[in-house]
Amino acid sequence: MIKWPVEDTGTYSVSPSTTPKMTAIKNTTGKIIIAANIYLCHMSRPPVNDYGFSTQVGAPGARLINPDGSFNVVRRGLAFSESFSIYHSLINMPWKAFYAVVFCAYFCVNSLFSLLYLALGISHLEGTSGTTAWQHFADAFFFSSQTLTTVGYGHVHPAGFWTSALAAFESMCGLLAFAIATGLLFARFSRPQAKIVHSDSALIAPYRDGRGFMLRIANARKHPLIEVEVQVGLSWIPHGENKRHFHELPLERHKINFFALTWTIVHPIDERSPLASMTPAQLVDVDGEFFVWIKAYDESFNQTVYARFSYKPGEVVWGARFVRAFSHEANGITYVDLHRLSQYEEAILPPATSVGKPSSG
Repeated sequence: MIKWPVEDTGTYSVSPSTTPKMTAIKNTTGKIIIAANIYLCHMSRPPVNDYGFSTQVGAPGARLINPDGSFNVVRRGLAFSESFSIYHSLINMPWKAFYAVVFCAYFCVNSLFSLLYLALGISHLEGTSGTTAWQHFADAFFFSSQTLTTVGYGHVHPAGFWTSALAAFESMCGLLAFAIATGLLFARFSRPQAKIVHSDSALIAPYRDGRGFMLRIANARKHPLIEVEVQVGLSWIPHGENKRHFHELPLERHKINFFALTWTIVHPIDERSPLASMTPAQLVDVDGEFFVWIKAYDESFNQTVYARFSYKPGEVVWGARFVRAFSHEANGITYVDLHRLSQYEEAILPPATSVGKPSSG
């Protein structure tokens, strides 16, 4: 039974139904007020908007999104072989780490085959000139590298069945290994990845006649991004509650068509904002965290790219405004200085809006 108050006529009630029908609406006196075709459905409590992080409270001060955009989550309960993917690790790791892995793998494989050649006997590698153990290892190592890469200079060559068979097996391993390395390089280069840089700090700055929560982003790559959309959310734990609340912050604008310059994203702090009466100390006390989600279309790859990051209370500066990061020169070209993306100057904040505690969103 669903009830709601109606002015001057008492409390009305209807019985829920899942099909359209003629429904008589009665007040508490039993008098039929109106009859109409109404589609009534079962009403349920609206779901809690937790952005997928759960409302359960974790360690005080812990981030939900790390500075690099990854989630502060570690999965347990699976064997290492079930949860670890070599391919995804090699695709997602930084370039320096990728090159280090390739170099180490190349060195280790050659060292392994060098030891196998030495175990079969250095005399089975004709053309070697070393006399000490280290020189024998060096001869075997360089022969292994020539075989693995299928270069084969011919100065040193295998003699005997087992040494020749090992060299043939190594050349096959080399072909497969370089095919895999080539595929990984292509996958890394062809994978669309946004490089949207953001200001180190978010600001509580003067905005029109009041205040605004602001952050600034820019495209660090030369190829253009279009149809850029952004969402900003706030998470906090109200006093006396053991549950995390989430609130999507309305923005001055949530979408731009062309991302050519910097974009200062603004949440106007009005009487409806959970930041309306918030102070820096209160933001720390409720363990606040601001989430930023960005979606854009990359014309170079013809694919949608994403970026995300967050700000903790210590990364929010109160009473400041961003300095201008681009300039128009006499030659007609606009220059964007990304070194100034995070630079700001002090500003006087107008008085905070006098409202109650943040709503639960």
